[in-house]
Amino acid sequence: MVAVPEEKAIPLPIDFPFKLAASILLQGLTAHYLTRDSYKVMQGDVVLVHAVAGGVGQLITQICKLMGATVIGLTSSNEKRSAALSVGADYVFLYGESWVRNVLQLTNEKGVDVVYESVGSTLEESFQALRKRGTLVFFGMSGGDPVLVNPRMLMDTSKTITGGDLWNVLTSREERIERSNELFKWISSGKINVHPQALYSLKDGAEAHAFLESRKSTGKILLLP
Repeated sequence: MVAVPEEKAIPLPIDFPFKLAASILLQGLTAHYLTRDSYKVMQGDVVLVHAVAGGVGQLITQICKLMGATVIGLTSSNEKRSAALSVGADYVFLYGESWVRNVLQLTNEKGVDVVYESVGSTLEESFQALRKRGTLVFFGMSGGDPVLVNPRMLMDTSKTITGGDLWNVLTSREERIERSNELFKWISSGKINVHPQALYSLKDGAEAHAFLESRKSTGKILLLP
């Protein structure tokens, strides 16, 4: 049993599955503020999404497509490339490829409007793939610490870097409910599809951790009592 302050609890719409809500809220609300607040994705934008086949990456992709953007994804394997393409990514490159060159060629050497950077160690390359006056949204370090950013580079290229953390956004019950409801509506109407959850019994927690560490997962992993 879990005790939660009432103001932190998010009411679910009728018939919205609890397992789906458990799998979507953290990553879904993260994708929501990244695409609506950190950088407001608009019709015609070209977006570069790191770890595009992961839970947040797939949701960022679908929200960006919903807003009329072109999405270029980055991932680590052909299997994950297929997963990203299945949720609407327009192009997907592998980290093992010369992905900066590929992105620049695809954008006629201009670069993308925004990069959603969650790897960290790829920060320098992300800036190379970003157009002048573009925005880099930094929200994770799954691949290690980033290099230090030279303010002179930002000035010379008019590029912007901004950071994001969900807990600085969800600061009131009203914020939590408003953002969650928009997310629920997108999912219920079929505008956003969520990758099926990988379900494990709580007693099989070690197997769930092994699956997570294998980097083969493309959606949320749930432990069920």
